Amino acid sequence: MERWLHTPVGMSAQRWVTRPGCRTVLVVVHSVACAQRLMDAVALIQADTRVQAVFTAAPSVFTRGVREWLADLDCVEIPWEQAEQTRFDLALAASYWGIERVHAPLVLLPHGAGFGKFMAPALTGAAAAPRQTFGLDRQRLVHDGRVVPSALVLAHESERERLAASCPEALPRAEVVGDPVADRLAGALRAPGRFRSALGLAGGERLALVLSTWGRHSLIGARPDLVARLAQEVREHDGWRAALLMHPNVWAGHGAWQLRAWTADWRASGLIVLGQRTDCAGPLAAADAVIGDHGSTTLYAALTGRPLAVGAAGGADVDPGSPMAHLLARAPRIPERGPVLPFLETPPAGGPGGYLDEAASRITSRPGRFAERMRRLLYAWLELPEPAWASRLPETGTAPLRAAAEEAARGGNDD
Repeated sequence: MERWLHTPVGMSAQRWVTRPGCRTVLVVVHSVACAQRLMDAVALIQADTRVQAVFTAAPSVFTRGVREWLADLDCVEIPWEQAEQTRFDLALAASYWGIERVHAPLVLLPHGAGFGKFMAPALTGAAAAPRQTFGLDRQRLVHDGRVVPSALVLAHESERERLAASCPEALPRAEVVGDPVADRLAGALRAPGRFRSALGLAGGERLALVLSTWGRHSLIGARPDLVARLAQEVREHDGWRAALLMHPNVWAGHGAWQLRAWTADWRASGLIVLGQRTDCAGPLAAADAVIGDHGSTTLYAALTGRPLAVGAAGGADVDPGSPMAHLLARAPRIPERGPVLPFLETPPAGGPGGYLDEAASRITSRPGRFAERMRRLLYAWLELPEPAWASRLPETGTAPLRAAAEEAARGGNDD
């Protein structure tokens, strides 16, 4: 068992702290993907001298990378065993394992967009029950007859309707707040040059961005050949560059060493492989065209209005009533053979008001208002008046893009 901390939380903590009487907020981090989403909320309270944030790495299949992320943050981190035995004034989470053990009002955020996936059943050989939408399902929101989250953060009013069908007990806890990634992407799209510059793109070059979620039906799981084809094609055509952004769970599931080995030939061809901590808003703002799958980042790509093609559609893992299903049914599919770039050079069908705009409109019904509405929600649960300064989301950084571009310029050499 890891050593428990005695400050800033614990029975005797008030004896040792310099700022006594702070509201304590537990940030429950299950994965790097969750960490990215949680920091959009933490940023709204972190500067308040009345609030002390404490982080914990919760048990998860995809925990690899979390401890390094917390170490780089240089925050107060307590062991999970201490976190589940300590009372807090508020807790934040963006995933589900163990959250029923937290002793605090819990604000539960989604860690993606659109609630588009069914969770694959456990491979035990037992008969599978009917599947529900991951994140809106009773299995994860109710424990021992109790709705676990005190507030369930949603991005769109339509998600309330879906929640009412799948877990009506949780509907009174639902709060339509908006989507922080959509809001940050809107800001990034107003100044894409800084992200293109970080990726080393020359003035006339176009960027083809490949997006992959995790799992066997993802683009990188089902069609790695497509990435290889694109890398080779771009190498032989002037005017195009290519980059690959994989879900953080791909890195957590396979490890950075293995992914560097698997992508070595692609990187040697000039493909930019973006790392586990890369925020998707920057690459999406820089991209001239996107190849995606059934992951949330592909849905966010609809907000750019740029050409979008599908390399893997997720099959039975996709909720047919989700915004993602709507997008996948209308986006062009890249076939098993033939050139890839022609699919990225054609403007989206329908133009303004077409299927991309329709998909984008289903991501958030509170565009530009996540920071304002989320901060109001957090301070209501903290029972504190909001601070006088304006609520702002963290700025989308360029450092991960620059690091990946520099590696690509070296020809993918990891030495």
